[in-house]
Amino acid sequence: MEKTSLPKEAWGSRLGLILAMAGNAVGLGNFLRFPVQAVQNGGGAFIIPYLVCFFLLGIPLLFIEWSSGRFGGKFGNHSTPFILDSMGKRAAWKYIGVFGIFTNIGVVAYYTYIESWSFSYVLHALIGTFEGMSQSQVAQFFDEYISLGSSTLGIPLEPLFFYVLVLFLNVYILSKGLGGIEKVAKIGMPLLILFGILLAVTAYQLGDSGRSAEFPDANAWDGFNFLWTPQFDSLLNPKVWLAAAGQIFFTLSVGMGTIQCYAAYLDSKDDIALNSVSAGFMNEFVEVVLGSAIVIPIAAGYLGIDWVLENAGFGMAFQTMPFLFQQWGEFFAAIAGVSWFGLLFFAGITSSLAMGTPWMGFMKDEFGWGKKKGAYSFGLLALIMGLPTVLFYHQGVFEEYDYWAGTVSLVVFALLESILFAWVFGMNKGWNEITTGADIKVPQVYKFIIKYITPLLLIFVFLGALITPEGNQWASTIQSLFSGQGWNLDPGSIIEKLSHADIKIELAASQSQEEIRLLEEKIRYSNFARILLGTLFLLICLLVFYANHKRKTKIS
Repeated sequence: MEKTSLPKEAWGSRLGLILAMAGNAVGLGNFLRFPVQAVQNGGGAFIIPYLVCFFLLGIPLLFIEWSSGRFGGKFGNHSTPFILDSMGKRAAWKYIGVFGIFTNIGVVAYYTYIESWSFSYVLHALIGTFEGMSQSQVAQFFDEYISLGSSTLGIPLEPLFFYVLVLFLNVYILSKGLGGIEKVAKIGMPLLILFGILLAVTAYQLGDSGRSAEFPDANAWDGFNFLWTPQFDSLLNPKVWLAAAGQIFFTLSVGMGTIQCYAAYLDSKDDIALNSVSAGFMNEFVEVVLGSAIVIPIAAGYLGIDWVLENAGFGMAFQTMPFLFQQWGEFFAAIAGVSWFGLLFFAGITSSLAMGTPWMGFMKDEFGWGKKKGAYSFGLLALIMGLPTVLFYHQGVFEEYDYWAGTVSLVVFALLESILFAWVFGMNKGWNEITTGADIKVPQVYKFIIKYITPLLLIFVFLGALITPEGNQWASTIQSLFSGQGWNLDPGSIIEKLSHADIKIELAASQSQEEIRLLEEKIRYSNFARILLGTLFLLICLLVFYANHKRKTKIS
């Protein structure tokens, strides 16, 4: 029976929907995570598995989540607990759907902190904060900033101020409903692409003009060649495949529940096939064409490819790029800084806005909360969860949130929803949902891929993360297992992370009492972060339980 107790919101235009969906997918990972993953996994060796995973994992999950969301929307459900409940008969599915709310709150808590760095750095680029700084001074500025020790703008606790400001901006836009999100997407996505093209064109023109006595071999084209020269031996390397599959989750925002929520506001006959593919390919263009053409080539153009291979990491965006922009002169450094950090800000906010919609949809459906009440309650939850990531960044709270809420939860939820869609809801019904109203002919082969290949790939990804072998050396560890020498787990595997094996290894090797104290403190704060995440998950489970009780009472 369809619920009609509350008026249903709708998207203003198809373009607005596609841009909002693309904005949900295009995030900080496109520009910060993708280039680093590519470098750490062999450059061109990464591209082939990545593109294969896009077609075998990314596109199928987009089909699954768009069609699931539209199906649940027919029954007045706009968040994953009851979208999944409408597809499966067992009560457990609604609690599996909790991941689709939990993940978003857990991720937005720290994601908006990175977003606030970008917002702050736009201002710093405009006023010339980095002018005359060396690369090490720029890196030190960032370290002092996240340690709450920098107040260049004269604002006490500057990072905390900008974090709260950016979070409030998100909440304010969310309080305007889908219309607010759509307006931001229509402004933010074109500006993001414009900024990206501006920086990519500059990188293409850089060549070896950035060479210096310190880095005589610097050449931007070394960066491009490293990223774009295919290496077919990567097809036999499980480590690269796992990294490529993992990047798909980050880049497309699948396994989060946001896509289902957006799609739940579509009419039952609206196209989802072309819409999902359009949003997916727009994301790939931004990531593969623009994302790979900025950080790595520009850094290689001034510091050399060897420096990039040795130092590539998430922090390059804030610790290195401002220094490189200074090489272009004061005026163009400001333009490049505003373009780069503005690009990151728009990539961040279009994604973080999507993270608020599952909570708001759930609270509206089940408790009758309006847009403002839903938005501000989401903001309050995000603030409570997020303040520890700001105040205790160096103590590991940020990392714990990213690992458990932003990584493990995504894989678990995507695996379970793919099984629900193909094997419980049924592939025939699922295929009908995908193709109903479709403006393109969906290749029949995807019926087979969604039922068999995608779940198997997801199981492969999950088990790969669960039992990652030591040093990520799959071939030698498998040989070791068959020769009777056992399977040594990597400290970064899920099983080992549970016991803080990675921190304990550092602890065992520590020489100074201060280092030991800091590492022991990191374990305590990591446990604190896990308690917060666990409490959040249980809170949402209780709300779902109560909402389900209300539904049953209403029916009886």
